[in-house]
Amino acid sequence: MNPTVKEPKKRFMTLKRREACLGWLFVSPALIGFSIFTFGSILYSFYLSMTDYDLVSTPKWVGFDNYIRAFTKDQYFYKYFGNTLNLVVTQVPIVLALSLLLAILINKKTSWVNNIYRVALFLPSITSTVAVSMVWLWIFNPDMGLINNFLMAIGLNDVPMWLGDTAWSKPALVIMREWQMGGYYMIMFLAGLQTIPETLYEAAELDGASGIQKFFRITLPLLSNTTFVVMILLVIEAFNMFESIFIMTAGGPLGSTSTMMYYIYEQAFSSYYMGYASALAWIFIALIMVVS
Repeated sequence: MNPTVKEPKKRFMTLKRREACLGWLFVSPALIGFSIFTFGSILYSFYLSMTDYDLVSTPKWVGFDNYIRAFTKDQYFYKYFGNTLNLVVTQVPIVLALSLLLAILINKKTSWVNNIYRVALFLPSITSTVAVSMVWLWIFNPDMGLINNFLMAIGLNDVPMWLGDTAWSKPALVIMREWQMGGYYMIMFLAGLQTIPETLYEAAELDGASGIQKFFRITLPLLSNTTFVVMILLVIEAFNMFESIFIMTAGGPLGSTSTMMYYIYEQAFSSYYMGYASALAWIFIALIMVVS
C-alpha cells in the first residue's frame, strides 16, 4: 500500500480521536453530576425500598416486604391511588380541550391585542405554583373568597365550601390547574396549528365545508402528533401534582385530595418511613411508565 495514502488516514484518525476526547471532556461535568446525583440516587432509592429505614438508624434489609405491605396491608394505598387517578382522568381531557380551544381562538389574529392575550394566558404557567396556590386559596375561601362572593351576589345562597368539602375539593384543584397550565399547552397547539397549510382550508371552503367539518377533517387529524405529546405531558404532570395539594389542602379534607405523590412525601418526611416511601415511589414510577 502507498505510504502517502496511509499517512493522511492516520492523521485523520488521530484528529478524530482528539475531537472525541475533547467532546467527552466538555460533557464530563454534566455526566458526572448526573451519575452521582440523579442516576446514583435512583439506584440508592431502589436499595432503600428493600429496607426498613427511618433516616436515623442503619437501613435493615427486609426484601420485598415494603411492596407487599403496599398492596396487601396499607389501607390508604388504594384510596390515594384512586384520588390520583381521579385527578388525572378529570384534569387531562379538560386542560387538553381548553388549551386547544384557546389556541384556535388566537391562531389567525396578529394584532397587538392578540399578543397581549397570548402573554396573559401563558403567564400563569411560568408563575410559581406555590404563589398561584396561595392566590387560589383565597379565591376558594368559603367566607371571603371571590367565587363565593360572586355566587352570593347573583342570588345563590347555598355556596360550595370548596377546599373544605370532600365533594368539591378535587374539582377546585382541577380548576386551579386548568387556569395555570392551559396557556402553556395552548402555545404547543398554537405551534402545531401554524404548521397546517392554509391551502387545505381554502380548498375545503371551495368544496363547501363548514367550520366544524374543517376542524374534524383537517385541524384535528393534522394535530394528532401535537395532541399525543400534550396528552403524555398532561398525564405525567397530573400524576405528579404535589405543590398545590401541599399548600392548599395538605391532603384534606379527610384525605380526599391526598395523592400518591403527597402520600410518598408524608411517609418519607412526616412519618420517617423512608424505606416504605421509596417502595411507593418505585410503584408510582412503574405506573407512570405503563400509562405513558
